[in-house]
Amino acid sequence: MSRVEQLATLAGISVRTLQRLFDYHVGVSPSFVIRRWRIIEAAEAAQQAIAEGGEWSGWATVAAELGYADQAHLTRDFRRHLGTSPAVYLAQATSSNA
Repeated sequence: MSRVEQLATLAGISVRTLQRLFDYHVGVSPSFVIRRWRIIEAAEAAQQAIAEGGEWSGWATVAAELGYADQAHLTRDFRRHLGTSPAVYLAQATSSNA
């Protein structure tokens, strides 16, 4: 689920009702939760590639798979949510697994 509209449709409510419910029960917007989930998915994709010793497809591929417009968009969100760039995150994850 990468859009608030999709989540609202799935829940059978309007986007505005979904926003109000999220604000009341969760304290953040549904778009924040969706962005956060996508960042977690990106981080897990990197960690999984490292753990399995598989070929890393790169952040641009991960960005496309998660519905980002481009790698720069993923990088901005990643830095905003995790406080570091995807490249630094991947380097740290690689060195901790070595």
